[in-house]
Amino acid sequence: MATKNSAPLASFIDLLLDAVCAVDSNGRFVFVSAACERIFGYTPEELVGTAMIELVHPADRERTLQAAREIMAGVPMPNFENRYLRKDGRIAHILWSARWSEVDQLRIAVARDITERKLAESRQAALYAISEAAQGAEDLLGLFQRVHRIIGEWLPALNFSVALQDPHSQAMSFAYHVDPSEQQPERTGSFTGRVCAEVIRSGLPLRLTPDSGEPLPESFPPIPEPDSTCWLGVPLNSQKGTIGALVVRSAPGERYTEQDQELLQYVCAQLTTAIERQQLQARLQYMAEYDQLTQLPNRELLKERLRHSLARARRESGRMALLYIDLDQFKQVNDTYGHAVGDMLLQAVASRLKGCVRECDTVARIGGDEFVILLESMQAAADADTVADKICQVLGDPLRLDGHSLSIRPSIGIGLYPEHGLEEQSLFKHADDAMYRAKRARKAHSRA
Repeated sequence: MATKNSAPLASFIDLLLDAVCAVDSNGRFVFVSAACERIFGYTPEELVGTAMIELVHPADRERTLQAAREIMAGVPMPNFENRYLRKDGRIAHILWSARWSEVDQLRIAVARDITERKLAESRQAALYAISEAAQGAEDLLGLFQRVHRIIGEWLPALNFSVALQDPHSQAMSFAYHVDPSEQQPERTGSFTGRVCAEVIRSGLPLRLTPDSGEPLPESFPPIPEPDSTCWLGVPLNSQKGTIGALVVRSAPGERYTEQDQELLQYVCAQLTTAIERQQLQARLQYMAEYDQLTQLPNRELLKERLRHSLARARRESGRMALLYIDLDQFKQVNDTYGHAVGDMLLQAVASRLKGCVRECDTVARIGGDEFVILLESMQAAADADTVADKICQVLGDPLRLDGHSLSIRPSIGIGLYPEHGLEEQSLFKHADDAMYRAKRARKAHSRA
C-alpha cells in the first residue's frame, strides 16, 4: 500500500548490508536490493528475471526447492542455509530468512552472507581434526595422507610434500610427496627439492608467486616456465632446530595468502610434535632391541626371531641352527690395550660375523664377548659347520685397531633343530654347552 513514505523505501533497503529479494511463484527474481551485487556479484539488473535456482550450488538445489515449497505453503523459514555460485565462480554461503506473501504472490527473503563465518568454522574444524590426527597418529605416512586430505578442503593444495632432514648426515628425504608433474623430488635440480632445502636451510616460510615481483633467495633457481602456480613452504621447527619442511603448490591461477601461511604454520607445529614423538618411539624401540655398541640385535630381539624361526621350521618341516660364539682371551685385550680398543674389537668382530651369513640370518650380541648366530632355513646340518669354519677363518685374520695388530680366536658351539632340541631353551643350552666344550678342548690342547 502506497504511503507518503513509500517513495524512499527502496533507497532505504539499498542501505542494508543484507540483501532483500522478492521471488515470484515461478521462482524468478522480481526485485533485489543493491547488496545483492556485493554478495552474489551480479547487478540487480542482471538478477531480475533470472531463475533463483540457477544460482544455487548444484548440491543444494533439491533441498532449496523443498524449502521454497514449504515457504509457499505458508511455513516461515527464519534460518535456512545454502550455497550460491557467485558470478566470479566462488561459493557464497547464505543464511536466508524468508516468508510467503499471499497477497503479492511473492517470496520475500533477506539474505545474509555468512561465507567468512563458514570458512572460519571449516578451518577451525580442519585444524581440530589435524590436531586430533597428530595426537593419535600410529604411523607418519597415514598422518600425512590424512592431513593432505583435510588441508585440501580449505586450501589450494593439490600437490603436497613433506621433506625430513636427517639430524646426523643432514641428508634430506621425502616422507610424503604427491605431485604428478614432478614425481621424483629427490633428484638433483628438482624445484620441489630446492624449495624444501631452502625452507629447511632458513627455517622460515617461503611463498613464491611468479607475478609477485618479490626477489627469490640468492642462488635460488627461477620458477619453472611456464608455471602460473604458487608455492608455499613452511618449516617444521622444533626446539632442536628445523627438522623438515612442508610444501604445497596451488593449481594455476590460485594464490596463497598470509592467512594460508599462518594456518599452515599451525599445521606444521602439530606435525612436528607428531614426527618427534614417532622418532622418539622409534629410537626407544631400537634401543630396546639392539646392542648400542655393535648395532647388532640384542638377546630380546634374538629370542623373538628365534620364536618365529622355530614356528616356521615346525610348519614347513625345515631345519635351522644356533651358533654360540665366545671370543677367547678377550679379557686380556681389555687389560692390555684398554676398553676403548676392546670396544673397537667387538665392533670389528660384529662386522666380520655379518659378512659370514646371509641377509635372512641374524647375528646378535647377547653380552660381553658373546655372540649368537641364527641360521634360517638350512638345507643340511653340514651347513652350520661350513659357517662355523668360515667364521674361524675370517676372525683369524689380524685386525688393525688403534695402531695395534690383534688376533682373536672364537670358540663356537652349534645347536641344530630338530636334532638337538625342539624348543628355544633346549637349543640355547645345547649350543652353549657345545661352545664351552670347544673352549675347554682348546685350552687342554694348548697346555699339551
